[in-house]
Amino acid sequence: MIGQRQQQQQQQQQQPPMMRLATGDQNRRTLNFRVQLYSEHLCSRNGASSQSFFSEVHEGCKDFACDKCDRKFGRKSNLFAHQVTVHNGQKDFHCIKCDKKFGLKSTLQKHQRTVHEGRKDYACDKCDKKFGQKTVHEGHKDFACDNCEKKFGEKSTLMKHQRTVHEGRKDHTCDVCKKVFGVYSTLILHQRTVHEGRKDYACDKCEKKFGQKQGLLFHQRTIHEGRKDYTCDKCEKKFGQKQGLLFHQRTIHEGRKDFACDKCEKVFGQKPNLLTHLKLVHEGRKDYACNMCEKKFGRKFYLLLHQKTVHEGRKDFECNKCEKKFGDPSTLIRHKKTVHDGRKDYACEHCEKKFGKRGSLIEHQKVVHEGRKDFVCDKCENKFGEKSKLIRHKRTVHKGVKDYACDECKKNFWNQSYSIKHCKTVHGGRKDYRSRKNLDVNPICPDTK
Repeated sequence: MIGQRQQQQQQQQQQPPMMRLATGDQNRRTLNFRVQLYSEHLCSRNGASSQSFFSEVHEGCKDFACDKCDRKFGRKSNLFAHQVTVHNGQKDFHCIKCDKKFGLKSTLQKHQRTVHEGRKDYACDKCDKKFGQKTVHEGHKDFACDNCEKKFGEKSTLMKHQRTVHEGRKDHTCDVCKKVFGVYSTLILHQRTVHEGRKDYACDKCEKKFGQKQGLLFHQRTIHEGRKDYTCDKCEKKFGQKQGLLFHQRTIHEGRKDFACDKCEKVFGQKPNLLTHLKLVHEGRKDYACNMCEKKFGRKFYLLLHQKTVHEGRKDFECNKCEKKFGDPSTLIRHKKTVHDGRKDYACEHCEKKFGKRGSLIEHQKVVHEGRKDFVCDKCENKFGEKSKLIRHKRTVHKGVKDYACDECKKNFWNQSYSIKHCKTVHGGRKDYRSRKNLDVNPICPDTK
């Protein structure tokens, strides 16, 4: 009997203090004191002092640094989770309701709670708004950057700002194209939208899809709701996006063009426009090829427009003043402005001639005032100032194509206007046009009829 009692006392002494207190003295100790005793027991078992344990937890000490980035952690388990999920890209937690994967179980649970269950458990005490996760009310930004005047609502956001903006660090590299990013989430978004071509956000009012949720929200707000919430204080123009307003003010009212081409004297208001100019004009790149014909384009927009209008034959934009249809809205707007309104907003600085299109003005200056003829026929020595005239020359002179036939006498003409004039003068008896003899002369190549 005595031996059994001594054995029970020895077993009780080997137990953690928290468990010992729970058996008989639970009402005698407070919760904080029990936690302290239990932590001292753990620290003594691991060969560490209680002071080091509390300095790690309560004083914010972070002794475990990641060897791939400068991030530090207070616990080794958190460092391991960071390396596995961030640097190795491991995502072991799969949502059973959608195909999304997560690196941490807590993130999966938050996703299921906020997205699929629609729960908003955190109510703001300043207003009636509720949130799915802890957030900071607008205006409460207690973390200020010591390098600039910007303030943030969370310390992690401040640290990310300092690391990427002021230190210029880009620690996350794409393994496909080697592009580097300052934020890991931006890298994931880049890989998903650029390399995988994913567009997971679909508009419920039309068939358009987007790679980012903010792109979908902007589309719905500006296209379907027609909202333009950003107004210029110097003119009455409104914009659907703040970035568009700032660009308008900088380039239109301030006249700023901060991005200059080092190969020519052209300047641009935006860096992407400069890069596009270098790629298309100086490098001559056309990276977007049509899979239905051999035509190539410098921009994806023009490829899609080509496929829609040429191969699909779609003309979805109709003029409300006439029955003419167009393949894109910009051509419709230009048609209304030049044809129905009679506007000619582009004046030549060398003469008094005006044009309805900017391209027509540039072509006029190049051919008439500069005397340039950059389009040379590869079958003869003829040169032309316009590409359309070179194409017409090849088709009519070298191939002998005459696509326009008279309905009365079946005579063929290379130009539709000449066919109409022939019908009016020869068959209609009109004498207010040029003679029939001159109608047969090809002005592109006068020696050819």
